[in-house]
Amino acid sequence: MSTTHSEIMNNDRISLLDELQVLLERQIDLARQGKLGEFEALSKQADALVGKIVQTGTLDPAEVFCDGVRREQLKRLYEDLCLTITAQKAGVGENISQVRKGKRTIQAYRGHV
Repeated sequence: MSTTHSEIMNNDRISLLDELQVLLERQIDLARQGKLGEFEALSKQADALVGKIVQTGTLDPAEVFCDGVRREQLKRLYEDLCLTITAQKAGVGENISQVRKGKRTIQAYRGHV
C-alpha cells in the first residue's frame, strides 16, 4: 500500500497541530508557575508555528478538522492560556500594589524618624 502525496501533506499538517497543542499546554503550565522567561520563549515558538500552519493551509476544516474536535481542543487551550495569563497579570498587579503600599509606609516612617 503506497502513501499518496496528499496523505503525507495531511500527516505533516496534523503533526504541526500536535506540536501547537503541546506548546500551548507547556505555555499554560509555565504561566501558572510564573516562569515568564521560559513562557516568552515558547510564545515565540508558538507564533512561528502558527505562521507555518497558516502558510501550509493546515487550518482548512475539510482537510484536518474533520469532526471539529481538533479545532475545539486548540480553542479550549487558547482560552485556558488567556485565562491563565489574565490570572497571573492580576496576581502581579496585586503584588505591585502591595509593594507600593509598603514603600509608602516606609517613606512615612522615614519622615517621622
